[in-house]
Amino acid sequence: MPRRRRPEPREILPDPIYNSTLAEKFINSMMWDGKKNTSQRIFYGAMDKIKERTADDPLKLFKKAVENAKPLLEVKTRRVGGANYQVPVEVNNNRRTSLAIRWLISYARERGEKGGMIEKLSAEILDAANNRGAAIKKKEDVHRMAEANKAFAHYRW
Repeated sequence: MPRRRRPEPREILPDPIYNSTLAEKFINSMMWDGKKNTSQRIFYGAMDKIKERTADDPLKLFKKAVENAKPLLEVKTRRVGGANYQVPVEVNNNRRTSLAIRWLISYARERGEKGGMIEKLSAEILDAANNRGAAIKKKEDVHRMAEANKAFAHYRW
């Protein structure tokens, strides 16, 4: 964490197929050990599978899935007088997007379905686009936690 000033956010170039910066962020977040080609193959394969299943624009469904998984509130721990409180705070836009992407990827990896990551990712994106699935459940759990701790909102800083 820098002491003087925040670093300016890096500019992400749009991906070559869909010309979308959101898709490129998703690919970069899914990447392990710098293997971007593998990450792109999985993402585009999942998009093709979504197109097969729904006969709808896969990019539109993907954007809807990310939008549905974005949290509005989250809790942050705040220490006041020797006690730790879970204080609900609003999530800024960049963090909302990155949390939604992170949840979609992690819960797609955890799915217990047969087949590879392409099938798991396409199923998780379709579930999130239809407001169900593990990523949406995580968002609802975070909102429920923030709602339960609304009494400590005056400790916000």
